[in-house]
Amino acid sequence: MQEISGIIYLILAACLLPYAFAIIAKVVGGFKLKDNQNPREFLAKTTGLAARANAVQQNSFESLPLFIASILMAEYLVVPQFIIMKLGMIYIALRVIYGLCYLANLSTLRSIIWFLSLLCPITLFIIIIKMMTI
Repeated sequence: MQEISGIIYLILAACLLPYAFAIIAKVVGGFKLKDNQNPREFLAKTTGLAARANAVQQNSFESLPLFIASILMAEYLVVPQFIIMKLGMIYIALRVIYGLCYLANLSTLRSIIWFLSLLCPITLFIIIIKMMTI
């Protein structure tokens, strides 16, 4: 049961990560209570660090379906827990580093980290495919 709870924490962390960057975007952008009437419009008008934080938020949400699907399928098809946990933790760490690179405006490094983070769920899918063909 402890192994399954680790997977739940991975998914929870990945799901909460975009909100951390949304908060950064709003705080840095000067979000006020009146802006809550249309927060997307507010964020669309931000520039600089706030705009980059918003972009991280959006990309983090875009990345979630592939990650969650790979984790759940790996769990369902009984991929060894240590593999799921290792790739999941690497994915989360890379997504945090990706966000920090985006905030720091390190575009080349950001793109490399983005690609490496994408390899984590893809690797899980490849493992799943190989397990199914054995």
